[in-house]
Amino acid sequence: MMGSLPTMTSDSEPLVHPRNWDENGAKTTGRHFYEDEDERTYEKSELVHVAFGEEPDVDEEGADRDFLPRFSWKKLWMFAGPGFLMSIAYLDPGNIESDLQSGATAGYALLWLLMWATVMGLFTQKLAARLGVATGSHLAELCREEYPVWARMVLWIMTEIAIIGADVQQVIGSAIAFRILSNGWIPLWAGVLITGVDGFLFLFLENFGVRKLELLFCIFIGIMALSFAWMFGETNPDVKAVASGLIFPSVPRTAVDKAVGIVGAVIMPHNIFLHSALVQSRDIDISKKSRVREALRYYNIESSVALFITFLINLCIMAIFAKAFHGKEEAGVIGLANAGEYLQKRYGGGFFPILYIWAIGLLAAGQSSTMTGTYTGQFVMTGFLNLRVKKWIRVLVTRAVAIVPTIIVALIFDSSANELDNLSEWLNVLQSIQLPFALIPLLCLVSNARVMGVFVITKVTKVIAWTIAVLVISINMYLLLVTVLSRLANSTPIIVILTVIILFYVCFVIYLVLDPAQEDGNWVYFKRTFLSSRFENSRVMQMGEQELVSPDYGDREVITLNSAKDSDVATLVSSARTS
Repeated sequence: MMGSLPTMTSDSEPLVHPRNWDENGAKTTGRHFYEDEDERTYEKSELVHVAFGEEPDVDEEGADRDFLPRFSWKKLWMFAGPGFLMSIAYLDPGNIESDLQSGATAGYALLWLLMWATVMGLFTQKLAARLGVATGSHLAELCREEYPVWARMVLWIMTEIAIIGADVQQVIGSAIAFRILSNGWIPLWAGVLITGVDGFLFLFLENFGVRKLELLFCIFIGIMALSFAWMFGETNPDVKAVASGLIFPSVPRTAVDKAVGIVGAVIMPHNIFLHSALVQSRDIDISKKSRVREALRYYNIESSVALFITFLINLCIMAIFAKAFHGKEEAGVIGLANAGEYLQKRYGGGFFPILYIWAIGLLAAGQSSTMTGTYTGQFVMTGFLNLRVKKWIRVLVTRAVAIVPTIIVALIFDSSANELDNLSEWLNVLQSIQLPFALIPLLCLVSNARVMGVFVITKVTKVIAWTIAVLVISINMYLLLVTVLSRLANSTPIIVILTVIILFYVCFVIYLVLDPAQEDGNWVYFKRTFLSSRFENSRVMQMGEQELVSPDYGDREVITLNSAKDSDVATLVSSARTS
C-alpha cells in the first residue's frame, strides 16, 4: 500500500500523481527532492548559480509571493546558453540539405514557410523549457512517471530510433566535410570514426563546467554564421526576391514535397527532450513562484534570440542555392554530398575557394549537432530507464548506439552521392514518424495542472499548441505516405505489412492523446464532457416517459427525487409536461 501523501505547502509546487510518491510519502521526481546525486539531470556541483537579487520571495507572513522580478541584463547573461545548445538541431546537416534542395527546386518561394516553421518550433521549445523549469524534471523522466511500463518502453524505443536517425545524418554530414577538406583522402567511413572520437573530446569540456560547453556551441554557431554569410556575399542573391519570398506565401507544384520537408526537418522530436533537460542546468528553487517566472522569462528571451540566428543562417543557405541553381539542370540532383562540388564549378576561384567555405560550415553543423545528439541520448536513456551509472559510461553507451549504424551506412553508401541523398529522405521520414511520441506527451503534461501547478498553460496557449501539433503531425504523415507509397506501391505484401503497422501506430498515438492511464487525462475529460451529457439526456427521456405512463400518479404529481441531479431532471420533465 502507498503511504499517505505529504501536504503541499505552496501552490507553486507541482501537484504530482500518487504514482510519483514512494511508500514513505517522499516525492520521487523533481530536482529539489533528489537525495542521490546520480539521479540528477545535472550534479549539484555542475549547476550554474544565478544571483536572483534582493527582492524578497515571501511576504511579511512568510507566504510565497507570486511576482515577476525586475529585468536584469546580468541575469539574462547567466541564463543564456541552453537555448543555443537547443538551436543546434535547427542547423544540423538534415536541415541544411532541406534548405539547399528547397532553394534549388523552388527558388525563394518557400522562405515564408521556413520562417513560420521556425516560429512553430520556437513555440514548442518554449513549452519544453516551461515543463523542465516548473517541474524540476525533464520530459523523459516525467514520461517514466506518468505512463505505464509498456507505454513508456515504446516511447523510449521510438525516441532512441529518432536519435539514431538524426545522428546518422549529422555524422554523415561531418564525414562529407572531412572528405572535402582532405581532398578525398579521408573516406566517408573514416570521417564517421573521427566524428565519433572527437565528439568524446569535445564533451570532455563539460568537466570544466556547463558554461564552457555552452561557449563551445556558440562558437560553432558563429563559424556557421560566418561561413554561410560569406557564401551569401559571394553568390549575391536577389535581396528583393528574398523579401518577397518571406512576405508572400506560395508553394510551387513541383516543390510540395520540399515544402513538407522543411516543416519536418525543423521540429525534431529528440530536441524537445533535450531542451526540457538543458534548462535544469541553472540552480533554481522551483518552490518559489517568482524564481520560476523569472527563469522562464530569460529562457524564452534567449531561445528566441538563438532561433532567430538559426533562421537567418537557414535563410542564407536557401537563398544561396536559389540564386545558384534554381531553374538550372543541377537543381534536381543536388544534395548534401555533391553541393560543394556544384558550388565550386559555378563560383570557383577567389582567395578562398567556396568549396572549402561550404565544408567548414558543414563541419561545424555536423560536429555540433552530433554532440547535442549524444547529450540527448544521455538524458533520454537515464530518464526513461532510471539508470544510475557514471556519466562517462552513459556517454560511451549512447555514442556507440548511434555510431555503429552510421559506420554501416557509410560503408554501404560511400561511393554513391545519390544513394546518400535517398537515405537522407528516408531518415527525414523516420523523424516525421517519431515526432508525435515527443510532442503529444509534452502537450499533455504542460496542459495538466496536477503536473504543472500554477504554471499550467492557458486555454488559449493550449488551443494554439494542439493546433500546431495537429498541423505538423498531419504534414509529416503526408510526407510519410507520399515517400512510402511512391517507392513501395507495387509491392502488395509490403503494403499489407505497412497497413498493419500504421494501424498500431495510429492506435498508440490516440492512446497518447487520450492518456487513459491518468485520472485527469484527456480521456476522463472526454467522457465527462461528451459521454456523460449523452447519458444525462437519456435519463431525462426515460424519466419523462416513466412519469407520463405511470398509472399511480395524477397528471400534476411529480415523482420522488433522490439526488440533486434528479431535481434538474424533474425541471426538464415539468417543462415538457407544461408545454
